[in-house]
Amino acid sequence: MTFLLTLAVLLLAGCAATDSTVADTSTMQDAISRPIIFDETRRQLSLQYLKDRYGLRQREPTITPKMVVLHWTVIPTMEETFAAFDPAQLPGSRQDVMTAGALNVSSHYLVDRDGTIYQLLPETTLARHVIGLNHSAIGVENVGNGTDLPLTDAQVAANVAIVRYLDSKYEIDYLIGHHEYIKFEGHPLWLEKDSGYRTEKIDPGDDFMQKVRVIVSDLGLDGPPPVR
Repeated sequence: MTFLLTLAVLLLAGCAATDSTVADTSTMQDAISRPIIFDETRRQLSLQYLKDRYGLRQREPTITPKMVVLHWTVIPTMEETFAAFDPAQLPGSRQDVMTAGALNVSSHYLVDRDGTIYQLLPETTLARHVIGLNHSAIGVENVGNGTDLPLTDAQVAANVAIVRYLDSKYEIDYLIGHHEYIKFEGHPLWLEKDSGYRTEKIDPGDDFMQKVRVIVSDLGLDGPPPVR
């Protein structure tokens, strides 16, 4: 299905629904539950991450969703991505983020190239996917890399469905791409305590974000704040 046809179908469906919350929630029933390991090790590492990175001392590693962050995986397949996220601890190869804690990276949702949606974690459980904002951010990973594996129209449609569903369920204020996260530095939601802990990101790119934002513009979600 082309992007324009996908856009038309989604817009018509939105106009036809008298209760958008019911319609959006129904769409997300198609998400496939594929939970990553969340054992006591991951729980304790998550609590430690919240305390060390954000100064948040909690009994459980829960978050209050305020934003949705879209990503691409770089890893070329869904199964390989799942395998990378599944362990509780970071592999030794991730020295770029190991200094900020041993908790493995992950996301709440993973979207395959054909638009199939997998849910990896409960939406209010901490996932490590975006510096400074994990305490308030639901992460959506898309299988691809923007070059030889560009993100697809099916992934655009899937991300739109996820964003609409999450907005109907939580008080979501922001929709951003991973490459835009640094613009939140200095914002009240930014809690990262280490001024030297930053990574440069380019995913999922302005083109993908523009496609998604056009379709969900009726939700009134903000992008990143202007750089100060």
